[in-house]
Amino acid sequence: MGLRLYNTLSGKIETFHPLRGNEVRMYACGPTVYDYGHIGNFRTFVAVDILRRFLLQSGFSVRHVMNITDVDDKIIRNSAQEGLSVKDYTARYEKAFLEDSSTLNIEQPILARATAHIQEMAQFVAELEKKGFAYRTDDGSYYFRIAKFPGYGKLSKKDFAGMEDGARVDVDEYEKDNARDFALWKAPKPGEAFWESPIGRGRPGWHIECSSMSMRELGETFDLHAGGEDLIFPHHENEIAQSEALTGKLFAQFWFHARFLLVEGEKMSKSAGNFFTLRDLALKGYKPSSIRLLLASAPYRPQLNFTFDGLKQMASNVDKLRNFKLRLSPGQFPSGASDASLARETLEHMTSALDDDLNTAQALAAIFDMVRKANVMIDGGQIRKDDVAPLLATLDKFDEIFAVLRDDDAPKMKAILEWAKAEGREKDVSQELLEAAGAQGLSDSDIENRIAEMKAARQARNFQLSDAIRAELTSAGLLIEITKDSVRWRRK
Repeated sequence: MGLRLYNTLSGKIETFHPLRGNEVRMYACGPTVYDYGHIGNFRTFVAVDILRRFLLQSGFSVRHVMNITDVDDKIIRNSAQEGLSVKDYTARYEKAFLEDSSTLNIEQPILARATAHIQEMAQFVAELEKKGFAYRTDDGSYYFRIAKFPGYGKLSKKDFAGMEDGARVDVDEYEKDNARDFALWKAPKPGEAFWESPIGRGRPGWHIECSSMSMRELGETFDLHAGGEDLIFPHHENEIAQSEALTGKLFAQFWFHARFLLVEGEKMSKSAGNFFTLRDLALKGYKPSSIRLLLASAPYRPQLNFTFDGLKQMASNVDKLRNFKLRLSPGQFPSGASDASLARETLEHMTSALDDDLNTAQALAAIFDMVRKANVMIDGGQIRKDDVAPLLATLDKFDEIFAVLRDDDAPKMKAILEWAKAEGREKDVSQELLEAAGAQGLSDSDIENRIAEMKAARQARNFQLSDAIRAELTSAGLLIEITKDSVRWRRK
């Protein structure tokens, strides 16, 4: 049947078809780089990553573009307060965002930085003025006249019938539902950073950045625009208005929005003390794989309740998956085949769940049901050599989307430990982080060599030496499992 997605624009689930053959042109709103990204931000970025991965797995080619907002109200204000240029101020947080994304195994899209496209944005504003949709104010700023765009509100489904013609709002982000003409280009206030352009000194408004860069990279009409639910109004509503006013064409065919998350059942906020960045969680000893799996565990449209008990459960779930793969790896199975239907049916269930508006919860249920049944079969001697490859292939298909099987938490946590030391945050480092990062002290080849020595000692019945090697590896942050057929290890 193919992928079906909820389209915010139509308000219903629709079958997804690209406009140009097999090519998906997709734009996602990225970070505003004025601070470290929090877990609410990364819930959206993980959801978009899962969408991208599933599109690729489904056989589409994907051109995925994401903006980096490196100039806006907050950046101008904060950089001035710290006495830094906009470029120097944002470089630190852009680097952190890209590092955190990599830590969560988020595949990097094509990046479009706002400050690299200032002149194009100024030209966009000039064209809107020619068409009568933009006007210049006495201070040199430009605003979009929303009364000229009758479709305003079609994405957010808000009724703007009583809007006041000519009333303006100058800030990039605002919460009130009453529509006002929004800034396309902002003339500089004393001491503010600015750029020279054909329409005067200033800088672009936040909304014009995404319209200009998305159309430059993907065309005047593209397949899918993604972001968090907080961007529906005013950001995405304003993008539609200015883009379609300029071209007279549909801006984006599908609109994909991920919901907010709660933390322990409460809205996340600094004042409530439940505001966490990815690095905050790692400092407490929580592994990136556990965080990613929890963020992916609920479908993107319902609200996700992010809890510490949930993180512990996800750590256990990741271990179950990795241990299952280890059980299949040694090849200690009798020849022949038993029944390949379990792997085949699991893959069908996973694909069907993800086709159904990216139902990640059902996809996870399918893979863990397979793991449970297969473990019982292994214990009962019912798995044979030819059954292993289909099970591993299904596990690999799962990991193409969820990306948690690779045991690389230790080096990632070691990098965050080094960052904490450099930032003077040693007091925030937990014993759990120290233990997890310590598992990086030995390379894979070092571990394999010591395991080989342990095996040789056991075969020579030198159990004192064998136990000493095992204790050494355990103290280095490794879990050692000795079976009658093999010795398996993994990092804690």
